[in-house]
Amino acid sequence: MNKFLSALLLGGLISCQQTSTEVFKDDYASKVEIPMAGNAYLTEGKGAKITKKGLREWTADEAVISVYFKTENPQKAYLQLLMEDTEGPAELTVKVGDEQKTIPIPAEGSDTLNLGLFDLPGGYAKVDLQGTERSSSEFASINSLIVNSPSEEEITFVRDNESNRFYWGRRGPSVHLSYALPKDKDFKWFYNEITVPKGEDPNGSYYMANGFGEGYFGIQVNGDDERRILFSVWSPFHTDNPDEIPEDQKIKLLKKGEEVNTGEFGNEGSGGQSFRRYKWITGNTYQFLNAVEPDGKGNTIYTAYFYAPEIGEWQLIASFLRPQTDTWYKRPHSFLENFNDKNGYIGRKAHYGNQWAQDTDGNWHELTEARFTGDDIATRGYRTDYAGGEENGQFFLQNGGYFAPAVPLNSEYTREKTNKTPQIDFDALP
Repeated sequence: MNKFLSALLLGGLISCQQTSTEVFKDDYASKVEIPMAGNAYLTEGKGAKITKKGLREWTADEAVISVYFKTENPQKAYLQLLMEDTEGPAELTVKVGDEQKTIPIPAEGSDTLNLGLFDLPGGYAKVDLQGTERSSSEFASINSLIVNSPSEEEITFVRDNESNRFYWGRRGPSVHLSYALPKDKDFKWFYNEITVPKGEDPNGSYYMANGFGEGYFGIQVNGDDERRILFSVWSPFHTDNPDEIPEDQKIKLLKKGEEVNTGEFGNEGSGGQSFRRYKWITGNTYQFLNAVEPDGKGNTIYTAYFYAPEIGEWQLIASFLRPQTDTWYKRPHSFLENFNDKNGYIGRKAHYGNQWAQDTDGNWHELTEARFTGDDIATRGYRTDYAGGEENGQFFLQNGGYFAPAVPLNSEYTREKTNKTPQIDFDALP
C-alpha cells in the first residue's frame, strides 16, 4: 500500500471520528441538487474547467472552485457532492465562510460524497472546493453540489440548461432602464451620460448607454488592456447568422470615425457593428449622443457620437443605413451586462445620468423617469444579484457578485431634474 493511500485511509478514519456527529441522516426537509455547470466558477488559480456536465479536468491544487446559491434564512445544512467515476483516492478541502473541512475521496464507493454540516449565512452562500492530494491525473469529476436543508424554503440557483441557461446563468442577470418619452412627438436625438465607479469594471462588462428599438451604443471592458466603444444596428432580417441576410436587408455603412472598425455581428440577432478601441477611465463621465432619422425613401439612418473629457470634443463612431425601416428614435433605454461567463461571480455597477431627448422641432426634453427590468435569468429568479434605481440624482444599474438583497423588477424611478440641457453644436459634428 503506497504512502498516500495509507495516509488517506488513516485520514478518513480520523475524519470519521472527528465528524461522527455529522453522519448523514436521510431525514432532511428538502434535498436540492445544484448543478456545477450553471453555478460554479474557477475563482482562483488554473487547472480546472466548468463544462456543461460539471467540474472536469481538475488537476491543479492551486485551483479553487466556488459554488454559489442563495437561501432565505441562516441554517445548518448538510452538504454532499454528486460525483462521476473516481480514478483513485484523493483529498479535498471544503470551505464555507470561516468553516473548513478536509474530506477524503475514496477510490471506489458511492457516487455521493458526504461533506458534513455547514452553517449557511442566509442570502448568498459560497462553497469553495480545493484539491490537496491525488493519486491519479485528476482530483475528481463533480456534477452537482447537494444541499440537504432542515427547512423547505426555496433555494435560488440556476436550475436547468434549457435555452443554454447554464451559460447565461453563469454570465449573470442583465438589467435595464427604460426611459419614458413624452407622447405625441417624434424624436431624433437621445443624449445620455455614464460614469463607472472605480473598481466596478471587471472584464466582460458592457455599459450600454443609448439603446433604441433597433440597436445599442455603449462602452465595454474587453480585456486587461483593451476597452471599446461599441455601436451596433440590427438588420430587419431576423437571424443569428449574418451570412443569411439578403443583400437588400443588410445594414449599410455611411461613414465612420477615425480608428473605428466596422463589420457584421451575429449570435444575438445580426446586423452592422462598429467599435473603437479606447481606454476609457473609471470615475470619468462620458457622453453619448445618437440620432435616428428616416431618409424619406423607406430607410432609416442611425448615427452615434461619443464625448470623452480627456479628448474634449465629440467623436464620430459611425453612421449606418437600415433598409426597409421608417422610424424616429423609439424605446430609449440603457442596460448593464456581463458577456464573459467565466467571471459572472464578479460584480459591476454604473451610474446613468442627465438623459435628454430632442424632438424633430429642435426642442430638448429632460427624461427623468425610468423603469427597471431584467432578463430571463432575472425574471425566472435563477439569480437575484441585481439592483437598479435612483441614487444621488442619477439612475444606476448593478449586477453580478452574488449580493443581496435584490431590487424588485419592474420598479419605476424618478430622478431630480438637472436642467442642464446638452450644449451641442450640431452643425460642427463630424
